[in-house]
Amino acid sequence: MAGAEHQHLHRRPSRSRRLSLGTAGALVALSAMPAAAQRIENSVAVFAALDKVTAKISRLEVPLNETRTFGALKVTARACYTRAPTEPPKTTTFVEVDETQLDGKEKRIFSGWMFADSPGLNAVEHPVFDVWLTECTAPVRMAAPKGQPRTTPGSEQQGGAGEPQQPIDVEQRRRRPPR
Repeated sequence: MAGAEHQHLHRRPSRSRRLSLGTAGALVALSAMPAAAQRIENSVAVFAALDKVTAKISRLEVPLNETRTFGALKVTARACYTRAPTEPPKTTTFVEVDETQLDGKEKRIFSGWMFADSPGLNAVEHPVFDVWLTECTAPVRMAAPKGQPRTTPGSEQQGGAGEPQQPIDVEQRRRRPPR
């Protein structure tokens, strides 16, 4: 009998048992991964702008694809994304900053993504001015995963009965406008 018990202890689990253990392991691994939060497209990027000479901080609201001036800087926001209030904050914007030099010419001093939760990560480096993202306002629509239609904020509560929105060509937004 001792030999039979010994064989039973070292016997491999049946195939169905192995599959159920594999499935359980996969479920545990998937539940540990964070869910992809939908990002919300906004039409206005809000920056804090510091004049280092006067130590004055100003609020700079920049509608997408428009330019606002702060001192010798021209700030143009190209995209601004946030997340739903129930998600961890992640506010980002793609921005271009040009400096008007003494001879009247413009020089691009920054072009890239800024993150509100890490203002020092991608900062505008200028001897007189600092500009950093604080928030995005005026939500336009939620950016949907590929293959799914975009929705306007609040249309989920209305059962999707919101007015149809024209999709934004993201590739077109990424391209620089003609000069």
